Amino acid sequence: MRNRLKVLRAERNWSQADLAERLDVSRQSVNAIETGKYDPSLPLAFKIAAVFGLPIEQIFSADDAAQAAE
Repeated sequence: MRNRLKVLRAERNWSQADLAERLDVSRQSVNAIETGKYDPSLPLAFKIAAVFGLPIEQIFSADDAAQAAE
């Protein structure tokens, strides 16, 4: 799964630690999600979407959907 987490976070000038605090997860978890090493649970994905005020689909996409769009 691909995501725009790093870009969205950077647009707000938030560090990984800032985002982690807002999501009540570790900074390492944010890093793992950003680098694609970990896919968030559905509840966490909804929480991420709420923090950014965006639909989940604007943050996360399946690898095959992202490749088709490129």
